[in-house]
Amino acid sequence: MRLAFLTHEPFYPPSGGGSAEAVYLVRELVGRGHEVHIFGPPSVEPARVEQEFGVQLHPFTQWQMGRYTPWRNLKYLLYPSALCRLVEPVARIRTFDLLLSQHAISAVAAGRLGCRLKMPVVMNFLDHLSGFMETWPVWLMPPPVLAVLKRYELSVPRRFAAAGVLTVSDTLADLFAQAGYSRERLLPIYYGYDSRLFALDERAVKARTDQPPTIVMHGSLDHHHLLNIALGAVERVVAERPDAIFKFVGQRTGALEGFLRRVRRRVPSARLDCTGFVPYGDVANLLSTASVGIVPYEESTGTHCAFVAKTVEYLGLGLPVVSTPLDSGRRYFSNERLVRFSRFDGSDFGENILAWLREPLERRNGLAAAASARVRAELDWSVICAKAAAFVEDALARHQAQRGAVRLDAN
Repeated sequence: MRLAFLTHEPFYPPSGGGSAEAVYLVRELVGRGHEVHIFGPPSVEPARVEQEFGVQLHPFTQWQMGRYTPWRNLKYLLYPSALCRLVEPVARIRTFDLLLSQHAISAVAAGRLGCRLKMPVVMNFLDHLSGFMETWPVWLMPPPVLAVLKRYELSVPRRFAAAGVLTVSDTLADLFAQAGYSRERLLPIYYGYDSRLFALDERAVKARTDQPPTIVMHGSLDHHHLLNIALGAVERVVAERPDAIFKFVGQRTGALEGFLRRVRRRVPSARLDCTGFVPYGDVANLLSTASVGIVPYEESTGTHCAFVAKTVEYLGLGLPVVSTPLDSGRRYFSNERLVRFSRFDGSDFGENILAWLREPLERRNGLAAAASARVRAELDWSVICAKAAAFVEDALARHQAQRGAVRLDAN
């Protein structure tokens, strides 16, 4: 099939968070013989990207888009209409078989275009975007505005009669079903990782010493990641282990800078290490020697729906994990011995970190191989994307069969 792939983030290189999935999904689609056209912000070295991935790029250049762009929220609101203006002229000439959107923002554009052009649409929701905003400061996201955004986001698949919807978690699939979208057209695919990049290194596992203990967090570092729970955890850990280092691997966002200021005021002796932005392919090297990986997300509808890449990648490396009790994670990892779930409480989160540090290294290391093998078998991108691509193909086949049935009835 000829497929239009719509995204609000640069395709390559991945910019963090959920953007990494696009690379692997497009590889799978092209590998199955499909023609893929990518509509989104410009990629670095576009000619090389087109040749390497076997795609055609259609860059959005009206304004800068990206995870760390200024005025991001306003641009997100304006982007669907602008993206429609980029895609529609091409779609009328190329005659795409299907529109595939990544994330909620592009889903709006895909839905509108699908209705105008009478084309099937598959929407891939890697999070419940507006649900994350529940933990944002009121001045950034007023509650009445947020309530409207959340209702609208969950209505998008039903509103635009999507041919199929992929979700990052069972929890998010439940919300779309509750909003009136057909359960039969929903498929949770979770969120994967590259097992080649985040491979278990037995030598690195054996070399972990806790001298000093290093507590690591990586990825996009936003408001819902770094508020009171993370602050309380640092305070609790430093009180017992003043030698511990808290290492943050990722862009120095405004949220991270604000968190660091709060830590320095409240726990001035805390040892903090911030790397700044690190390319996705280099992240594993900075995580592999750590003692514990953390997921201190604040509670919100968005975080409960998230299938956190951090957890998967920590486990791929055989790292012990402490996470707040996000519904999606607890449902999937309830029997995983290398993951511990705290309460939504900073002191309790910190106590769970300390509990891992009190465990003998030999016992922690003994759990690494089984945890890594499980995520490699179930959540490697090859597994996730094969499932997603098959679902897209089935959605198109179902749409074509229904259209053929309508024609027969009309005759």
